[in-house]
Amino acid sequence: MRGLPLAAWAYVCGVVVLAAGLIATSSFAELDWSKLAVLAVLFLVCDSAPARLNVERARVSMSFAASLASVVLLGPVGAALLGCCAVVTGQRILAPEKRLFNGAQFALSGFIAGTVFEVLGGDRFRPEQARWVENVIGPFLGALVAFVAVNLALTTGALLLSRQAAPRELLRDSGQLAVGCLGYGMFGLLIAGLWPRVGPLATVMVLLPLFIARWAMEQAHDQHQAHAATLASLCQAVETKDYYTRGHSERVSRGSVMIAKEIGMRADRVEAIRYAGMLHDVGKLGVPTKVLQKNGSLTAEEFAAIQLHPMRGLEIVREIGFLDEALAGIMHHHEKVNGRGYPMGLVGDEIPEFARVISVADAFDTMTSTRSYRPARSIEEAVAELKRCIGDHFDPVMVEAFLRALDRDGWEPPKPVTPPDDDIAETTRQDHDDPSAPLRVAGDEVRK
Repeated sequence: MRGLPLAAWAYVCGVVVLAAGLIATSSFAELDWSKLAVLAVLFLVCDSAPARLNVERARVSMSFAASLASVVLLGPVGAALLGCCAVVTGQRILAPEKRLFNGAQFALSGFIAGTVFEVLGGDRFRPEQARWVENVIGPFLGALVAFVAVNLALTTGALLLSRQAAPRELLRDSGQLAVGCLGYGMFGLLIAGLWPRVGPLATVMVLLPLFIARWAMEQAHDQHQAHAATLASLCQAVETKDYYTRGHSERVSRGSVMIAKEIGMRADRVEAIRYAGMLHDVGKLGVPTKVLQKNGSLTAEEFAAIQLHPMRGLEIVREIGFLDEALAGIMHHHEKVNGRGYPMGLVGDEIPEFARVISVADAFDTMTSTRSYRPARSIEEAVAELKRCIGDHFDPVMVEAFLRALDRDGWEPPKPVTPPDDDIAETTRQDHDDPSAPLRVAGDEVRK
């Protein structure tokens, strides 16, 4: 508990005391201890191997299956006692206070779910009832929703009060967490339904599909990690062409996500724009290095090659299926709302939303980064430039969203770059992301 804010300390203690008081005042006269023992073993086996999700630091315990089975087979008190098993879980990474809190919140979730089950007309396990399965499904679904809702609510309270997560972050990730919890909880109905015919063997029979489900979730997580590694490799390939732009793609990705969250994009679209921000300049792999590194005016042909890099980027990544809407952001991130951008000269709302988001994040990071021909500008100067270009270069909605997120979350510009002597002559001089930087083409200064 050391290091927790006082409010979080009080909250955790309150949940633990409430669960302990509830169990201490309950009657165990009708409890079937043999069923409880079997389900406790299942709970501990499942809880010791939680499934990872594509949500940072989030895991879903397969023990939801045992907990929901106990709601049907043991009632509220039995479900509460089973939840206490979380205190002795096999997860080694959990500190003692986390074990106590998990046991308490599982116990409260089980008791409330069992109460909902009975209120909705669900009966305890009675194999002599021929229509038992039909009568139990509706109440079970109600109990399942109650269990997941209470479990997530109690966990959310702890995370918020301990300042381990922000409300917006929890709201964004709650959907995926709830789906995982509901999915594992449904296995509880399978266990309860099989128990009349096979008894305790039902828990063994359900273990195989449970671990197959866990394996599938692990595969999805690993695939997500592989996607991220692939994109990072592409970004690194782009940034090796210019010492000064190293880290640029990652920062543009972060800025794009800030805007996307601020304007209320769905979680799947936020993830897509994260990818788009990372890969927005991947088309520079198709631009001759001598053009990117040219120190001086560009010819018309060289400038045309630069303007093709968004389309080159689309060609490079268009076969990566999971990018979806990100492709439009990569293709059009150099368009301007006044129609003077490239490659297609789109105007206003003709520009895809992803591209309008990336354009703002891209320009801001460029202005606050050191380049070979100028030092980094201050955040205040970059903000002033964004405001100056509203309605001309940038979508006002995206700029305003970024500035709100910037005020709340802050921004850490890259540190000044000091390249080795042999790199000084090989750095990009033509900057196409800074809205205030002029570009010289064939001796004429052209405003981008």
